[in-house]
Amino acid sequence: MPAPKNALKAALAAKTVQHGIWMNLVSPIAAEALAGAGFDWLLIDGEHGPNDIPTILQQVQAIGSRTSVVVRPPVGEVRIVKQLLDLGVQTLLIPMIESAEHAAQMVKAMLYPPLGNRGVGASVARASDYGRITDYITTANAETCLILQIESRAGLAALPEILKLDGVDGVFIGPADLAADMGYPGNMNAPEVQETIDAMLKAIMAAGKSAGILTFDPKTAARYQAMGVTFLGVGGDVAILTKAATALAAGVKAG
Repeated sequence: MPAPKNALKAALAAKTVQHGIWMNLVSPIAAEALAGAGFDWLLIDGEHGPNDIPTILQQVQAIGSRTSVVVRPPVGEVRIVKQLLDLGVQTLLIPMIESAEHAAQMVKAMLYPPLGNRGVGASVARASDYGRITDYITTANAETCLILQIESRAGLAALPEILKLDGVDGVFIGPADLAADMGYPGNMNAPEVQETIDAMLKAIMAAGKSAGILTFDPKTAARYQAMGVTFLGVGGDVAILTKAATALAAGVKAG
């Protein structure tokens, strides 16, 4: 029996746009509810959400197979990648990549030897159904999906070399951090920032990688989709909850 198929990886390889949302509420109940909402993927955020390995596992279990799961760890470290893969998470978004060397390290962490250095402990891991997926180790490499996040001027400078790496499925632009690093904190819409983002997205797609970005503005999302962006974040659980609650409260108080 082989490793489970990664539907998100296949869709991105086929250049099919995949819409998803960020999850920062650290709630398996919220994750379970959102899994049936119709998004192509849900991202469990360990960078800006107070998540750890146990809470990520709870949400992964709650989502099940109803939609694709992506996890963003707090940092790009081999030990964390190892743990997340053994949980059965097949797609990782690694934040703050600023060099080709770091990118290459993450590629190796995603893959079993001889292509990489992922630890061979699948027989006790959820990823292999605790050893019941007998061909897991020989088939898992084909189903892992690595998306690297570029969100600084250093990452921008390293982008051409990063795009040459095999094993990188996609590159995601972090617009808020990039804007701040470029001298425009809180102003992702600054013309220089937008011009830089557009140039980066075009370079990513020209290299044959999937391009990704997050925006909460529907018109901006439509523009990115028209450009060819295929890993497209369009919202977040915190924003959805607070905006809907605020609007409801304002509406009933207004009579």
